[in-house]
Amino acid sequence: MKADIKTTKPINYVIVRTYSAGVHAGELLKREGKEVTLKNARRLWYWEGAASLSQLAMEGVSKPDKCKFPCEVTEITLTEAIEIIPCTQKAIDSIAGVPIWKA
Repeated sequence: MKADIKTTKPINYVIVRTYSAGVHAGELLKREGKEVTLKNARRLWYWEGAASLSQLAMEGVSKPDKCKFPCEVTEITLTEAIEIIPCTQKAIDSIAGVPIWKA
């Protein structure tokens, strides 16, 4: 776990970029090699208002109504994680504030 710079409170909310399953954000439950299990996770299908996943993890998005984040799933296991980025509280609040995208 990494401490949030602003609150020094331990956080375990992360953004995970995978090899073939896209990008997900959620609470990190477990990591074993490339396998990551998230709780209360959202797929970050499309976003605007952040230039990169690094910026999204630090600042969130500035255009939440243009983002496409479906509903949360209770738990998901991702088998090909290639990047795991801890999120700040600002980013967590921003991701949570994006309206649920439905097709």
